[in-house]
Amino acid sequence: MSLDFSKTASKYQMELLEKVVPFWEKHSKDEQFGGYYTCLDRQGNVFDTDKFVWLQAREVWMFSSLYNRVEKKAQWLEMAEHGARFLQQYGHDGSLNWYFSLTREGKPLVQPYNIFSDCFATMAFGQLYQATGNEEYGRMAKLTFDNILKRQNDPKGKYNKLVQGTRPLKGFSLPMILCNLALEIEHLLPKELVDQTIDKAIHEVMEVFYHPDSGLILENVTPEGGFSDCFEGRLLNPGHAIEAMWFIMDLAERKNDRALLEKAVKIVLDTLNYGWDNEFGGIFYFMDIKGNPPQQLEWDQKLWWVHIETLISLIKGYYLTQNEECLSWFETVHEFTWSHFADPEYDEWFGYLNRRGEVLLPLKGGKWKGCFHVPRGLYQCYSTLEKLHAKNQKHE
Repeated sequence: MSLDFSKTASKYQMELLEKVVPFWEKHSKDEQFGGYYTCLDRQGNVFDTDKFVWLQAREVWMFSSLYNRVEKKAQWLEMAEHGARFLQQYGHDGSLNWYFSLTREGKPLVQPYNIFSDCFATMAFGQLYQATGNEEYGRMAKLTFDNILKRQNDPKGKYNKLVQGTRPLKGFSLPMILCNLALEIEHLLPKELVDQTIDKAIHEVMEVFYHPDSGLILENVTPEGGFSDCFEGRLLNPGHAIEAMWFIMDLAERKNDRALLEKAVKIVLDTLNYGWDNEFGGIFYFMDIKGNPPQQLEWDQKLWWVHIETLISLIKGYYLTQNEECLSWFETVHEFTWSHFADPEYDEWFGYLNRRGEVLLPLKGGKWKGCFHVPRGLYQCYSTLEKLHAKNQKHE
C-alpha cells in the first residue's frame, strides 16, 4: 500500500482549516444585511449579492458542524448563527416553505418550489440546535422535516410545470438526501420515524433506482420503478450516485448490514468505471445509460462536488471493506482532484473545469457552489484517513 494515511489526513485537514474555512469566514459574511455572499471570484471579491437559500442553509450547517465535530470555536458558532438569523427572518414564507433565492436584503425572488431548500434548512437548524440547545432551532428543523415528508410524493406541488399523467417520473435526489437527512436530525425525531424513513430511502436508492443490468443508478424512473426510454429516463449523474453511496455506507455501518455495504461499494466502483473519462481524466457530469448524446450541454464538464464526493465514498469504502480497488481509485481521483481543483495561488477550490481539465470559471462560489462540498469533503476524508492510520497502528 503506497498511501501514507497519516500524511494524507494532514493534507486534507490543513487544507480545510488553513485555506478553505478561512476563505468563507473572511469573504462571505454580509455584515450589513445578514446572511452570506456566495458569489465570490477567485480572490474572494463579491460579484453578485443575491442569496440562494440552498447555499445560505448549507453554510449555517457547515459552521455548526465544524463547531460540533472539529472544535468548539466561538467564531464558528457566531458565523452559523449569523446566517441562521437571516434565514429565520427571510428564508421562508411564514409557513416554513423555503424560498429558492432572495435579494441581498432578503426579499424573495423565486417561489418556494424547490424542496431541497427545505432539506438544507432542516440540516442547518438541526445541526445548529445540537450546537446551541436553542429550542427554536430544533422546532424549525422538525417542522420543516415534517413538511418534506408530506411533500415527498409530489415535491414541486403547484409549481410543477409538467402536464400531469403523460409521462410521470420520480427522481433520485429526494430519497438520496433523505438517507442523510434522517441521520442529521435523528436527535429531534421519534426512533420509529427515523427507522421508517431510513428503510424506505434505502429501498428506493438501492432497489428502485438501481438498474441491475448495468449496476448503475438511474436519475429518474417511472412511479412503479420501471425504466423510461426518454432523455430523463436514460439520464445518469455519476456524482450523485457515488455521493449517495457514502450515505448508504454510513447507514449500513449503523445497521451492521454487510450485504448493503458491499452493494454500495460495488455501485461506487461500477459507476466510476463507467463515468471516468479515460482520455482526459476526471468524471463526466452527465451520461446516457444507452450511450446516446445527453441533453445537458455541460455533460462533459468536470465538477468539484462530483470529485470530492467520490473521494469520500472511496476512502470510506476502503475503510469499511478493505477493498483494494477502492484504495487504488482513491489515489487516482485524489491525484486528479488536487491537481485540477485546488487553487495553487488563492484559497478555496475551483468548481468548474472543461473536459480537458482546464478551469472554465475561476469563481470560488456562485449560485450552486458555496461553503459545503469542499469543506465537508475535506472533513470526511481526513476523519476517515485518521481512522485508517489508527487501525494500521493497532495492527503493527
